[in-house]
Amino acid sequence: MKEHSVAELLRQNFRAARSSYPSVRSLKALGELTRTLRLSVLRGEILCIDGKWYVTHGGLLRIALRHRCLGIRTVLQERQSDSVAGRWVFKATVYKTPRSRGFVGFGDADPSNVSPLVRGAEMRVAETRAVNRALRKAYGIGLCSVEELGSSSGPSKPSPELVHRYDHRNGNGSTNGQPRLRDQLCLLIREYNLDPTLVKAFAADFCGTQTLSGASRDLVESFISHLAASAKENRDALIYKLNSYSQPQEANS
Repeated sequence: MKEHSVAELLRQNFRAARSSYPSVRSLKALGELTRTLRLSVLRGEILCIDGKWYVTHGGLLRIALRHRCLGIRTVLQERQSDSVAGRWVFKATVYKTPRSRGFVGFGDADPSNVSPLVRGAEMRVAETRAVNRALRKAYGIGLCSVEELGSSSGPSKPSPELVHRYDHRNGNGSTNGQPRLRDQLCLLIREYNLDPTLVKAFAADFCGTQTLSGASRDLVESFISHLAASAKENRDALIYKLNSYSQPQEANS
């Protein structure tokens, strides 16, 4: 399919936005996105939700195709997944060129952080989220993708905007008025009266690292999402799980 010129695409996107999103007062942001990403509202490559624009999986794939992406590899993270609980974690790697070392993204999904419309398809959602994050890293797209948005029913789950703005290399303080993931974890520990030492041990095991500080941003986000959902759904079961991490320490004492 022949790519539209930027001017033509701008006209199409503005018309489609006025028709589909009449409550959106300003189209300045859409204009900037159209010029930089060259994605189409009509094709569903960008969507507006609650006044904010998001890229879709289809839009990210179009960008990858336009830049002649070499390939995408996905791997199920079996250690962090739980088929019984319906929790799945995927790792995706995007290779832009034959010499590319790859851009990695992780995606997780479970019944607590997916829309009821896709309940039962958590595995596919997790893989899509991983691919989306890897593609956004590979092509420098700061716009959050629709598929990465979780269910709005759980107040404890970190928002996509917070996750997107979090910089694992950042020092103290907050980002754009939002607490860092580390602070989100502390809030969860205080809210549900959890043992910080056991939570850290659980986090390291979940992320497959020796310490939580050695885990990637995406894995830390996945762990916080899982911890929030577990604490909300069955705190007693979570406490039992956490206590299992104290047994080796007691045996060695």
